[in-house]
Amino acid sequence: MAEGEIGQEQQKNKVMVAIDDSENSLHALRWTLHNFIQRNRNNPSPSAIDSDVFIFTVQPLLHYSFVHAASFGSTPAELMNSLGENQKKMADALLEKATKLCTQYGITPETGTEVGDPKEAICEAVERLNVHLLVLGTHTRGPLQRAFLGSVSNYCVHHAKCPVLVVRKTAQEST
Repeated sequence: MAEGEIGQEQQKNKVMVAIDDSENSLHALRWTLHNFIQRNRNNPSPSAIDSDVFIFTVQPLLHYSFVHAASFGSTPAELMNSLGENQKKMADALLEKATKLCTQYGITPETGTEVGDPKEAICEAVERLNVHLLVLGTHTRGPLQRAFLGSVSNYCVHHAKCPVLVVRKTAQEST
């Protein structure tokens, strides 16, 4: 029996790829599937990493102030529900697109979505789901944009309770 397997089944690692609707996050998913998951599954070595893939997206909190102002302070509940349902449909469509990409690599991922601040929701999900590696794309914003908009990847690098891999497109991949 291999070391560490006495009386217990070895658990798979869980790799979470956090995505949004940007090409950069889908690139991070493709990169992970090709360079990390697929290569390790094709490696006959017993030291190859065997991992499950979890695709996660966050539906940002909707700012309803414009709706409230446009309706003169009396926002219809139906409108609010409709906006929330539309946001959920968009998240589901994004997860479906990511799942189709995974199946091209012979992988059936788990998926999940939550509503909230993306950087905080991702870090909370990492801890709650016992994720072993978090993979994110980067929008490659400049310092001024990062200062005003913040950086989800930078926040996760400093706050996630697991290693974080930030995948950036190379100059060759951008063309």
